Amino acid sequence: MRVTLTDGSIFRSLMVVLLLAAGMAGCNTMEGFGRDVESAGEEIEDQAD
Repeated sequence: MRVTLTDGSIFRSLMVVLLLAAGMAGCNTMEGFGRDVESAGEEIEDQAD
């Protein structure tokens, strides 16, 4: 039996792995962005006081 990328189960597994990897990378990026925004907000509050 010859396995190719057109085989449904292999293609589906590859897509799941790629989507999970992209999702995990996105979470880390958004978490860092949230910390940056929070830090900027705290700086603005400190300057206002």
